[in-house]
Amino acid sequence: MAKVLTSKEYILHHLENWQVSLGQGDFWTLNVDTLLFSVLMGLIVVGVYLYCAARITSGVPSRLQSFAELLFDFVNTQIKDTFGHEDRFAGALALVIFTWVFLMNFMDLIPVDLIPQILHLFGVNYVRVVPTTDMNMTFALSLTVFFILIGTNIYYKGFLGYVKHIFSHPFPPQFIITIPINFFLVIIEELAKPISLSLRLFGNLYAGELIFILIATLPWYAMIVPQSIWLIFHILVITLQAFVFMILTIVYISMAKETH
Repeated sequence: MAKVLTSKEYILHHLENWQVSLGQGDFWTLNVDTLLFSVLMGLIVVGVYLYCAARITSGVPSRLQSFAELLFDFVNTQIKDTFGHEDRFAGALALVIFTWVFLMNFMDLIPVDLIPQILHLFGVNYVRVVPTTDMNMTFALSLTVFFILIGTNIYYKGFLGYVKHIFSHPFPPQFIITIPINFFLVIIEELAKPISLSLRLFGNLYAGELIFILIATLPWYAMIVPQSIWLIFHILVITLQAFVFMILTIVYISMAKETH
């Protein structure tokens, strides 16, 4: 007979990742559920865009093509508003980030016990289906953006120009004392970007997941109304967080392209 979990045990159970250890220490432990669902959402994004690109038509578009064009126009508008012109690299990156993060966030709208119960039949006891509730995933995303920003800085300013920017911003290096101050301020500014990106996304989605789990501990007749209300509200949250991650990436890339 299956053990009946208390509310505390139920919550803690749903906050445990499906993990596989490849060696000693936490560094060699993989969160399989995060990798599985993030890659699955990424494949869906790539697959849909490739499908639309292969079947694009100048005539009457399909519903999927119309939706893809709507997303493209939305992102392109953000690019032009920020850059003052179109930018294919920033536009493609922003489009992928928005749709990928949104789909990973969207997993939070799936009933809490649905996928865990299915995977339990195959011997998986712990699983979290929302990749963006794992800080490892949000930091990986933000660090990827961080390295892209470094590459963008070097591409437009040159390596020596980027080094000069680090030591001559925000104060003109007219005095020796301003050089280490500039270095310290720029390093803090650059490191704050990936940290703020990752923690903002993680915090909002973790809180949303926790509320769904708390609601699920209620009797079925008492959870219908609060779950419905939170579901509607959370649709706005997951969309807003995907948009914020995208728009900040666009702004950071625009700042990286600026030269003195």
